[in-house]
Amino acid sequence: MSHPAPRPSAPAAPPPTPPVPLAGLLARTDLGLRQLAGPREGIAIHWVHTSEMADPVPYLLGGEMLLTAGVHLAAASGVEGLEGAERPAGAEEAEGTGEAEGADTGSPASPAGPRSGPDPASGVSAPDASAPGVAAAVSTPALDAYLDGYVARTVAAGAAALGFGIAPVHDAVPPALVAACDRHGLPLVEVPAATPFAAVETAVWQAVTAARHRELTRLSEAQRALAAAAARPDPGPSVLRALARHAHGWAALLAPDGTEHGSAGPRPAPSCRSAAARLARVVGAGGPSSATDTLAGTHLTAYALTGRGPGHEALALVVAADPGNPPARTIAGAAAVLLSLITGPATGSAPADPGHSAALVQLLLGARPADTAPLLGHPRWTVVHARRRRDSTESPATPAATALAAALGTHLVAPYPDPVPSVPDTAPDIAPDLTPDVRTGPDSGQGTLRALLPADRDVTARPGWTLGVSEPVPVAELPAADRHAASALRRALARRVPLVRHRAPGPHGITSLVAPGEARRHAQALLTPLRASPPLLTTLHNWLSLHGSWDRTATALGIHRNTVRQRITRISALLDTDLDDPDVRMELWFALRTLDRGTPPA
Repeated sequence: MSHPAPRPSAPAAPPPTPPVPLAGLLARTDLGLRQLAGPREGIAIHWVHTSEMADPVPYLLGGEMLLTAGVHLAAASGVEGLEGAERPAGAEEAEGTGEAEGADTGSPASPAGPRSGPDPASGVSAPDASAPGVAAAVSTPALDAYLDGYVARTVAAGAAALGFGIAPVHDAVPPALVAACDRHGLPLVEVPAATPFAAVETAVWQAVTAARHRELTRLSEAQRALAAAAARPDPGPSVLRALARHAHGWAALLAPDGTEHGSAGPRPAPSCRSAAARLARVVGAGGPSSATDTLAGTHLTAYALTGRGPGHEALALVVAADPGNPPARTIAGAAAVLLSLITGPATGSAPADPGHSAALVQLLLGARPADTAPLLGHPRWTVVHARRRRDSTESPATPAATALAAALGTHLVAPYPDPVPSVPDTAPDIAPDLTPDVRTGPDSGQGTLRALLPADRDVTARPGWTLGVSEPVPVAELPAADRHAASALRRALARRVPLVRHRAPGPHGITSLVAPGEARRHAQALLTPLRASPPLLTTLHNWLSLHGSWDRTATALGIHRNTVRQRITRISALLDTDLDDPDVRMELWFALRTLDRGTPPA
């Protein structure tokens, strides 16, 4: 009987669960597990999977302990039966239908039914596989070849260990299986008859849960320590020291040329420091935002500190830690965000904080925005509206405002206030408020952040963010730019693209042919029937801006596409016009854009 050769594919990456040392399971006397073959040091289990299939590889994700009672060995032995092993009733049906397949691979420890075996109360124990005269199966060339291929495929799939259950099928672990596991370096564990597979899975799940709790506690303590360090008089060195302490490694700020601007923790070997300098050069030269390397048992991670502006050297945070220390990477990511904010003002590219403070004081005391422009250090500004995407790789523990500030290199970031509508691109005299059904959609401002950047700062797409960007404008025109950025963000969300820029009409556009006052009076008169229903105005604006797409408009507003159709039908009736006519659409868009360009009264 032929069997498939081992698959050449690389082992799958272990599941994102904390590792459980195999030695810890072997030490539990209540389980009675015994290792018979394979390496014994440094073996980590991430979860458990039970399978009686001849080829369980398609159901393995890597890092698991594969449990089997050897039901599938009978068909591979090349003989009618196995000495000392009687196939249980229904085994053929289980193999044919897959009902013998155990735990769901989506759960770290799904329950599996206990195996039948000797009654512990009877005083009968499982036979010792090493005792003379005890054999699990008749060794045949076919069975030996089958077990060798079975183990090889299991190793290739990335399984961490193999558990073989004694009873009800076998009275001992087949010697050929022991030899194959030793040959391929797969830890083989004997599961006694008195221990159901469910007990092994429960033990692993309990250990995973305890390890996860320890990880979360460690991350929480590290977050608090980093935040406290950032508030100290020397925030940069303090954050580095807190990072090195909680990541259990070395942390350094390196320039692209390898110059060290501060470090903390035990210094690694010269080869690691050279590799760290290379990573700093990669991320500091306009390359990726992060890069990793592993050598000599040390995992290196470099993060570009985005607080650095154009014309200034880009520092990189480099962290060296143990490869088996996943929380260190999460802690380092949070520290990188803080250090980006800390190092940003030192570049001189951002507006001076004293000027910002003075402008804020004047605004609070009644000054007009235009009067505070000289204090801000830049004559023109860009408004950015941002929404964090679900596929963001940033730590969920990092506040969105902090992460966006680091990504854009600006401190002028704030959440969009919920009471102020972000959807309508119409003037306040037409749509002073929005009804609740509009404010609950993606365009409601909930989860939306606003940022201000000097006009000379280029805004590009950022991983994990959806951005709407206004054109650079003077301070006096920031309210209109804010509405333009909101409109651009809506279009980006509806089109599922990372960035959309607002483009103002050129000097030779059609709007230049009509006096602003006349255009505004015409727009107000045309849209008067919709004055009492701001949601209709909002829907009309989005529908026209998205070229009449029902689905995209529904996505932008967070409502059902049938609701969009009903609203457009209602708008057509109120305006007594045909919205399928391109001339009508053009006139309505002209009116909405005219009101959009209007600056709200001071």
